[in-house]
Amino acid sequence: MKVAIVGSGPRGLSILERMAARVAEQPLRDATDIYLIDSHEIGTGRVWRTDQPKWFLMNTVADEVSAFSGQPDGGPARPGAGPSLAQWWKSVDPAYPGPNSYAPRALHGRYMQFILKTIEESLPENVRLIPVKATVDRLERSADRYRLTFREGAHLTVDRVVLTTGHATPSPSGNQSRLAEFADGQAALRYIAGDSAADMPLDAIPAGSPVGVLGLGLSFYDVMAALTEGRGGRFEDDGRGGLVYRPSGTEPVLVAGSRSAMPLPARGRNQKHHDHRYDHVLFTTERILAHRAHGEISFAEDALPWLMAEVELVYYATTLDARHGPGKSAAFAAEVVAAAEDGVPDVVAIATGYGLGDVPRIDLDEQARPFTGRHFDSPEDFAAALTGALADDLAHAEAGNVDDPLKAALDVIRDSRAVIRSLVDFAGLTPTSHREDFLGWYVPRSSFLAAGPPRARLQQVMALLACGLLRIAGPDTRFVPDPASGRFAVHSPYVAGSRVLVDTVVDARIPTPDVRTDPHPLTRNLCAQGIWTSYVNRGADGDRFDTGGVAVTEAPFHPLDRDGEADRNLYVLGIPTEHARWFMQGGSSRPGFWTDFVQNADAIAVDIVTPLRTAAPATSAALSIQAVSAT
Repeated sequence: MKVAIVGSGPRGLSILERMAARVAEQPLRDATDIYLIDSHEIGTGRVWRTDQPKWFLMNTVADEVSAFSGQPDGGPARPGAGPSLAQWWKSVDPAYPGPNSYAPRALHGRYMQFILKTIEESLPENVRLIPVKATVDRLERSADRYRLTFREGAHLTVDRVVLTTGHATPSPSGNQSRLAEFADGQAALRYIAGDSAADMPLDAIPAGSPVGVLGLGLSFYDVMAALTEGRGGRFEDDGRGGLVYRPSGTEPVLVAGSRSAMPLPARGRNQKHHDHRYDHVLFTTERILAHRAHGEISFAEDALPWLMAEVELVYYATTLDARHGPGKSAAFAAEVVAAAEDGVPDVVAIATGYGLGDVPRIDLDEQARPFTGRHFDSPEDFAAALTGALADDLAHAEAGNVDDPLKAALDVIRDSRAVIRSLVDFAGLTPTSHREDFLGWYVPRSSFLAAGPPRARLQQVMALLACGLLRIAGPDTRFVPDPASGRFAVHSPYVAGSRVLVDTVVDARIPTPDVRTDPHPLTRNLCAQGIWTSYVNRGADGDRFDTGGVAVTEAPFHPLDRDGEADRNLYVLGIPTEHARWFMQGGSSRPGFWTDFVQNADAIAVDIVTPLRTAAPATSAALSIQAVSAT
């Protein structure tokens, strides 16, 4: 029997780890070859490869990251029982900075390589792991087998295929297409499309050149780091709890902007143990289904009020404990939970009864778009407002994700992903609510408020603003071609005098996955054959929403072809299925318990391994694959 895993990033590696763990529990009777295929680095994929610079950081503390499906148990590291990223980091680095540190992505790649080696060493003699560094451009079905065609020229025929192909790089569209076309006609201009910053041609940007940076999310911080630290500059302690930047003289000047004009807020200083679990008392699937207004679920009407009640409960309870001492919130929380028996409780009103009427309530719009409705008389006026907002966010972050009411409350959004998936995945919402309420309104705000960078990143922003190497244009920043000057123009309609001309525009946003527009040959081939189709959310009233995610069954995630039939020997997991499911970009699990990440991988592993227990002997195709690997 032959199995191919196409894509060896976190999802592919997790499936392999669970296959190895299952085989260890109940050995296979017959020989099996597992081909681990990747076009970049085997065992890490493109995003986590080990040769990228150290200034590209993770946004989750090391103590909360594990690629093993179980914690160490006193025995040797092996599939099902191995160290977390933090534990491994401590064992290999004398300068290990501690469990609440943010590891470079390249270091996480080394951790993944350690896991891959651990898996290889654990496999029994009749199971071979064959690494293949090659690009799969075509998959064809014949009877119950699959023929993979590699760009390098070789072929491989297997019995089962797992597709965990990760981030796509779609062609620019809309305004991005106009910017790209304008740059193509001007020799001195550059348009750099959205991608992993480690793969962007940022080194080609000249020193001192003005650069427009589109987006202020996590990728913005990567671009910022590459064009400052990556150019030899240094961030140093200013002696006052902040940072000062020492330029190298080779940096460009960054003019950044986004709709909100606020860099992604910092994660609160971690005060939680790695196996911390938040137990929802209001925002539960059972409550939402019991109290929904109609048969179908509207995210705005049926789910969001319960989520906000949960957020407000933590917010006001944390405030009570901060003001009056630990445990003072118990009676308040009990009253809120009791009120929930009759429907969504008025948490704010109950909090007022406990003397918290002076506490400003949480508004997700206000938190995610802090400058909405404001006009500024000059760039300096806006810079002052921005600096104040950054300083305020850093103060909240420094107070911690348990002790600070705001950061503790916003962590509930992050902790609610599993409940949201149970409501949203596989057309759980009405098509209109899925498209508008959830993807259009909630997801941008939750991504902004619950997925922030380390606090040091915001300190770096403030240091660069202070030294003049970074400027943020203002709310609703526009990036447009300017034919009169032959350059790009960047400005905010809400900041007078904000217009700046730049020679380069960097799209610092991760492209939204969409099977309909992904130009990769494998995707196009799968869609042309009807093996992959786009998942359509069809409502009871005839409404429909084509999500752009690969249509799959529930676990173990077989793709549905153009006839709606599941291919039982083919599996798709991760980013290609985004929007058919939600938050498929998650790249790790938590030590100590199985998150959806491990559960999904195990479901595929079990489905593959169970039939293999009576499989026919494998014959090797290693000869042709070795030729591919050598190219």
